[in-house]
This record gives sequence, C-alpha cells and structure tokens, in this order.
Amino acid sequence: MEAITVTRFNQYIKQIFDSEELLHNISVVGEVFGKSITRNVIYFSLKDEDAILSCVCFYPAFNDLIVEGTKVVVTGSPNFYVKGGKLNFNAVRVETLGLGNLFEDFLKLKQKLELEGLFNASNKKPLPKSINRIGVITSKEGAVIQDIKNVAWRRNPFLDIVLYNTKVQGIGAEDEIANAINNFGKYKKIDLIIVARGGGSLEDLWAYNTEKVARAAFNCPIPIISAVGHETDFTILDFVSDLRAPTPSAAAELVTFNLDDKKNELKNLTNVFFKAAKNYIDDNIDNIAYFKLVLINNFEKILSNYTKNTAKIKQTFINSFESYINQRAYEMGLIENTINKLNPLEILKRGYAKIEQKGKAIKKIKDLDKFNNFEVVFADGKINAKSYEVDNGKNQL
Repeated sequence: MEAITVTRFNQYIKQIFDSEELLHNISVVGEVFGKSITRNVIYFSLKDEDAILSCVCFYPAFNDLIVEGTKVVVTGSPNFYVKGGKLNFNAVRVETLGLGNLFEDFLKLKQKLELEGLFNASNKKPLPKSINRIGVITSKEGAVIQDIKNVAWRRNPFLDIVLYNTKVQGIGAEDEIANAINNFGKYKKIDLIIVARGGGSLEDLWAYNTEKVARAAFNCPIPIISAVGHETDFTILDFVSDLRAPTPSAAAELVTFNLDDKKNELKNLTNVFFKAAKNYIDDNIDNIAYFKLVLINNFEKILSNYTKNTAKIKQTFINSFESYINQRAYEMGLIENTINKLNPLEILKRGYAKIEQKGKAIKKIKDLDKFNNFEVVFADGKINAKSYEVDNGKNQL
C-alpha cells in the first residue's frame, strides 16, 4: 500500500468523527480542571478517575459555570483538528452538577483549618521593614525562579536570593515543600520566604492545598508570602501565609524597593532640606548676625580674662623661682664660708705652718724622724729643714 501524508491521514480521522451521528450532540460528565481563557474562548478539560478529555467552548456566557473543581455536564460534539492533529470536544451547553471530589476535599480542609484559627489575621506576621535576603521555595527548572530574580534584581540588584529546590506538583511535592519551609524556618540569615509556582489546575496545585504544608507555613517563625498560580487561583497556603501575592512576579515586587525610586526620593528630600535651611537662614539672618556679635564679644572677654590670669600666674611663677634661687644662693654662701674656714691654706695664712716628712703630715714630735730632713710648709711656700735637737718639754736629744 502506498504511504500517505500526515495531512491526508488526519483528514481521514476527521471525516470519521464528522460522519458518526452518535457522536453529535452528545453529553459528557466530568470534573473541570485546567481552565484558561484566550480571546473569549474558554479552554478546559474534563476528567474522571481514569481519563481526561480536552474541551473548548466558544460561548463566553458559560464562563461562570465552568469552574475549577466542579462537576459539569457538557453537551457538544468532538472535533478533530487536522493541522494540529488534536481532538477537542466542542461544548455548546454546560450544566453544573455540583462539586468535584478534589474540590470538596479542598473545602473540607479549608473549613477545618479556619476553625482552628490558622487563617486569623492576628496570627499574620508583618513583613520586615528591611529585606536584604529572601528564601524562595520552588523548582530550579521552572520559569518562576527566573521571573522572581529578573523582577527583584531589576528593582534592587543588591538583594540576596536563596533558592530551595523542590517539586511543585506530583508525588513527593507535598513533603518537599513542607520540609523546605521547616528548614528555612531554622535558617536565621533570611528575612522572608516566598513559596512560588506557576498556574495550573486544582490537581496541579494540590501540594499547596495539603494540611502538612499548611501547618508548616503556620508554624514557621519567618514571614511567608504565598505566590502560587495565577491571580484567580487560590490555595490553602494562600490563607495560612502572612501575605498572598497574585503571581510570583508580584511577590518579587512586594519584597523589593525600586532603587531608582529611592535615589529620586533621597534627592528630593535633600532638595527640600536645603531649601528649608536656606529659607530659615534668610528669615533669621539678622538674629544670626546678632548672635555672632554676642559670641565674638563673649569670646573676647573670656580670652581677656584668661590672658590676665595667665600673666598673674606667670609673674607668680617668676617671683617664686627668683625667691627659690636667692634662698639656694644664700645657703651656698654659708657652705662656702664653712669650707673656707676648714681650708688648711686659710689657716696657714694666719701665721701657722705645716710640718711634712716624706709626704706625711707630722702632727706630734714623736712622729718626726730626727735623722731625716723634713719640710716646713707656709701659706706662700715651703723650706727644707733638719732637726738637731728635739724638745718635747721633757727631755732633749
């Protein structure tokens, strides 16, 4: 058999669906998830326990009936899109049956935690006035972390961002997110936590609707911002967190200030200050001149008083020093007179003489060697002599 093109094959399939009368104007029941709107066209899916059906509705009037998590009966026909090779169910009528099982679980948990007070405003922690480092709990692979970094660093390039990589849906996501919140709660070097992920169906966002994540957020000592899904998406975490942001990018704006705005604000404040200072000086220029004159006069008086006191102190010091010198000079004169009286030369000048023999002073007759010469020392000189006779008052030699 000759091979056919993809286009031809898809056309065959479309013809089969279009020709089958049993598939026209058929009703399908299921739970709504993954709803989105583009140009007034509503895209959503229906699911049951075992299967999923992609649907499209071109009637905006049914928008309020197509609600995430509700059970609906959708009437319409299947349409196979040749170019995209995709089957959609074109809905022409929508009827509500009630809440889906997952949405009922959501409401039950919401009611339980609300009764326990986990949503009370009194339990909400205020955001820090100064935020220098934030912790972000999301997947490192998704666009969310990039959006947060782009917005935050554009507004404040000095902000530190610490990423805690977790799953954002599927098996194990609940535990990873709760553990991330608990671990960040013990890390004292961050100022605030953002829990973030992109939009999705109720089932996609279910990890953020669990009791484990809700209690971890409630018990966390660090303020938490929930930034899960799009603006129309609400999760249990939104109600427990200290603040909800409609999107991850909006959360980044909430925790940062615009550096350029701060610079302009500071510049404006500086201008206001200088203008106020100039006005104050202009209004008080006469007072300033008066106070200046008073200050100068007082300073001159103080300086004059200090000058007079300094002169007095100087003269007192000079007088004391001169008195001290004179007293020391008088005492030195007394010592000099005493020394002069004891000077042997002074004694000799009064007519006395000194006897020396062999360089030794002779004080007594018995000390004189009668057989050797000796010297008689006068004040103006000395003579050599020799004894021929010694008279000690008793005997003669």
